[in-house]
Amino acid sequence: MPDQPGEKDNGTNRRDFLKETGLSVAALTGAATLLTGSQEAEARVTWAEWFQKSYRLMTNEEQKDAIARLEERHSQEFGKKVTVDGSPAMKDVLFGYALNIKKCIGCRTCVHACVKENNQSRYNPELQWIRVIKMEKGEFLAANMDKGYPKDYGIEVGGNAYENAGVTLEGEHYYQPETVPEKDYFYFPIQCMQCEKPPCVKVCPVRSTYREPDGIVVIDYNWCIGCRMCISACPYWARRSNWGEPNLPAEEMNPKTHYLGNRPRMNGATEKCTFCLQRVRNGRYPACVEACPVGARKFGNLLDPDSEVRKILARKGVFRLKAELNTYPKFFYFID
Repeated sequence: MPDQPGEKDNGTNRRDFLKETGLSVAALTGAATLLTGSQEAEARVTWAEWFQKSYRLMTNEEQKDAIARLEERHSQEFGKKVTVDGSPAMKDVLFGYALNIKKCIGCRTCVHACVKENNQSRYNPELQWIRVIKMEKGEFLAANMDKGYPKDYGIEVGGNAYENAGVTLEGEHYYQPETVPEKDYFYFPIQCMQCEKPPCVKVCPVRSTYREPDGIVVIDYNWCIGCRMCISACPYWARRSNWGEPNLPAEEMNPKTHYLGNRPRMNGATEKCTFCLQRVRNGRYPACVEACPVGARKFGNLLDPDSEVRKILARKGVFRLKAELNTYPKFFYFID
């Protein structure tokens, strides 16, 4: 596949394969005449998708056609009017996120808001883009800085690779206390870091995932082949795979979607956090930011010196998870 729109593709793609085997859109869609009602519409849309380009290589007209096909299919599938937005990245915008670890109480309200907004599969498989890890509070002594990393599992704090220093922090994902926050624990939410140098993009063999000009790493679900190489490459465990057909009840489906964001996915497709691009490209905050009951989550334009997220970077002690990997996340953590 060409790396940029307009480049010549000398390889064999799905369209070339079908052409060489003597298949055509007319022949394939002709089979739909044996079907009726919604089955016919779904078959027509499905066959057409096999011949469409990667979204970023489409012309404006081709993008409009692809969006119209999805709106037709999903409206029939879920029994409500579904819109699919195609808004591109905004000019002079680079989205960034900052999370106050000290304020987070581990309530997972952000998780539930994300699932609801982004049409994630509810069960079998149950997918969640945000993971909140419960961490035991520890103590780190400056005198131990030169001693080294802990030898057992956990988050390694300070020192070198030979001797212990500080404390090993063990994280727990499936915590279910009666109330939060729990005494002697803090909470560490993790989601896609929207890296400036995303390893997931580098390993994708068909370039179905790529970084947009506004910094959001997206996935063209129709172009994804389900190899899951990007999942293996992500050092933050931020990507999810639909190992089965997603289960999204019609009454819970959010009908306001984006082609590269929260539209319903299919069996085998990989998905992840997109900073709710269907919202942020229309002047709204991500769902998790709005839902947080304690205001621990902040979001804005990193190119705007007056944005809240830029002020946090300038005034607070911030850090990025696994910064030593040089992926340059645009998701920052800080403490008041």
